[in-house]
Amino acid sequence: MPQRPTTRLRRLIGGDGIHVAPGAYDGLSARLVEESGSELLYASGGAIARSFGVPDIGLLSLSEVVARIEQMVEVTSLPVIADADTGFGNAVNAVRTLALYERAGVAGMHIEDQTFPKRCGHLDDKSLVSTDEMVRKVRAVHEARTDPDFVLVARTDAIATEGLDAAVERAHAYAEAGADVIFVEAPETVEQIERIAERVPQPKLINMFHGGKTPVVPRERLRELGYRLVIVPSDLQRAVITAVRRTLEAINRDGDSGAVREDLASFADRERVVRTAEYLALGS
Repeated sequence: MPQRPTTRLRRLIGGDGIHVAPGAYDGLSARLVEESGSELLYASGGAIARSFGVPDIGLLSLSEVVARIEQMVEVTSLPVIADADTGFGNAVNAVRTLALYERAGVAGMHIEDQTFPKRCGHLDDKSLVSTDEMVRKVRAVHEARTDPDFVLVARTDAIATEGLDAAVERAHAYAEAGADVIFVEAPETVEQIERIAERVPQPKLINMFHGGKTPVVPRERLRELGYRLVIVPSDLQRAVITAVRRTLEAINRDGDSGAVREDLASFADRERVVRTAEYLALGS
């Protein structure tokens, strides 16, 4: 009998390997992540927000985010780690968020200690709730899980506002409250990444992408340091933005996309990705 996604994710973080979760934001990008051979998928809150055409500053409602996550879970067999922002409010809101995420079928989620509404972890001018408030939120979610294998990731954005020592102290408090994985967001140097690894013994998640505040560190080095999960939240979406702009430039200039046709998926490949033949066969 196949393992539940929650169990698969929990076993991955319990080992000594490191596992990369590319960020998806809709059903098509989720299909492509699985097709690539990735073993995990990250449902990126920031990428989901931008796919709505709005910035990652807490503008989407819980129901909007859950609806998109459901679309992704439905079309992939990969364990999905989902961004749950602040839990969309206080501890009570976070418990409801957990219930909806569990119902949607995600394998784990991360909640953060920013005030609500939050903003992207690599933007400036963030503000945090108290450690005690976040501890209550983590504990409430931990105790409310209906699946004991569901993975709870606690994120702290304290480096930017309170410094590294405070971020580590918060990490310890969140782990003691029941977090399975610790996510210290936006370390700004390799030295900070290493110091987090030395001082936080729990399984750790790190955010890796080019152009943010955190330097990109080779995966093997991160594994040696004890990081178990790497999320790459927005690179697929950034690639799409560039590709769409190039195609639009050709269309607006020439009236068609012939100039970039070698860069386009074929008609047949497009239909294969969304499994058109399989769906049509169901009705025959």
